Amino acid sequence: LTILDLLKANLPNAELAVLSACHTAAVDKDNTPDEGISLASGMQFCGFRGIVGTLWAMDDDVGPIFAEIFYKRILHLERADQPADFIDAAKVLRAVTKEMRRKQIPLHCWVPLVHIEA
Repeated sequence: LTILDLLKANLPNAELAVLSACHTAAVDKDNTPDEGISLASGMQFCGFRGIVGTLWAMDDDVGPIFAEIFYKRILHLERADQPADFIDAAKVLRAVTKEMRRKQIPLHCWVPLVHIEA
């Protein structure tokens, strides 16, 4: 998946992208010097209004924990009259990091998670 592929995609109703790979919000100047944007930035350019990504690698064991907590919380915010909104993602990510701290998951495991919003 390249930034160009994303820009060519027709995603008129793009709301929230949760990128579960490592380094999705970081620019890799060493391996892609001709690209000055990250995958998360590319998602913004193609229309996503909210993106959750990572600035560096996360432990493989932590990704599923993050996903389970994040999706349970964001789906819990759905109301009968409307689905969960991308605006809720920042609040949910904050709640996820607080829960990970309560579970005594080490700092380096959850600190790379970031929320980017247009």
